[in-house]
Amino acid sequence: MSIILDHVNCIYGADTNQEVKALQDINLVIPDGQFIGLIGHTGSGKSTLVQHLNGLIKPSSGTIYYNGKDISDDDFNKKELRSKVGLVFQYPEHQLFEVDVFSDVCFGPKNLGLSQKEVQLRAYAALKLVGLEDEFFYQSPFELSGGQKRRVAIAGVLAMKPEILVLDEPTAGLDPKGRDEILDQIAKLKNETGITVVLVSHSMEDVAKYADRIIVMNHGSVMYDDEPMKVFRHFKELEEVGLAAPQVTYIMHALQERGLSVNTDVSTVEEARDEILRVLKN
Repeated sequence: MSIILDHVNCIYGADTNQEVKALQDINLVIPDGQFIGLIGHTGSGKSTLVQHLNGLIKPSSGTIYYNGKDISDDDFNKKELRSKVGLVFQYPEHQLFEVDVFSDVCFGPKNLGLSQKEVQLRAYAALKLVGLEDEFFYQSPFELSGGQKRRVAIAGVLAMKPEILVLDEPTAGLDPKGRDEILDQIAKLKNETGITVVLVSHSMEDVAKYADRIIVMNHGSVMYDDEPMKVFRHFKELEEVGLAAPQVTYIMHALQERGLSVNTDVSTVEEARDEILRVLKN
């Protein structure tokens, strides 16, 4: 089900000399089935925004609707919301606490009041979805590598069968191979299940490769909200706020400036390769 943010504001330390406007007049619709990239420099409001999506933070003003209902209403079921809008934090250690991996992934569905058999089936299916081998199921989650911990944290959310998966910097600190493995697995999951994905990232290359839509945050406001190629047309404006377009965007513009009639509206290496080959053949 879709999430609607209607004139949402969030102020930390309101009416004090430490007041910070973390979100300013946010208006967004997150529909079913999209892969959304949420980007912005440190302090732009990305993490604050995603913590509003499942009610972890209440807006200072404005309204958030889930399935047409105001999530701030007294009779709104926040527990159900958090099972439907699953949030994976940047640091998996914040979500892992059980004695072994399998028990950790069982925790969420167990709190939904499901039978033990259903809980275990969900946990097993979720761990397989994220590509974790059976040999790790009964190890302590704290003995795993950074990439494996992230897989377990994601599995713990997936076991609750959310409709929206929110990932706050899921590849932070991983090497390129580990980053690609995690994001490829998430993209595969999205394609197979139709789940909505909101990916918070600093990496333009990552969101360019995977996202259908990119939301750019700057000082608590939405700077751009569009499909990737249209967002990256503003690469100079992005540079002014501490961001950048993918490297291939700069390469394509450089080729065009040197007389090669390439389309600069490409954002991945594969698209750039195909476009350059097309022009050379012609």
